Amino acid sequence: MFKDSLPDSKETSPTSTLTPPNPEPESAQILVIGSKTTVTTIVHALCALHFCHISEWSPLLPAPVPGKLMRSLIRKVSTT
Repeated sequence: MFKDSLPDSKETSPTSTLTPPNPEPESAQILVIGSKTTVTTIVHALCALHFCHISEWSPLLPAPVPGKLMRSLIRKVSTT
């Protein structure tokens, strides 16, 4: 009689199948590579869209591409 009212041991509850939230956000790096003018224009455009703040970007650095410069931004992203 009571056996019918107990949940089947093979069934899983909805909470047991959920993955725990990731406490550490992941990092993503955004690179802008080009001439000084192009890199600066893109960084300012992203700031104008409230995507970032100018102080979050690295200074202009030599890029792996000869004759080009780059700036990078590291953004932490929650994946949950």
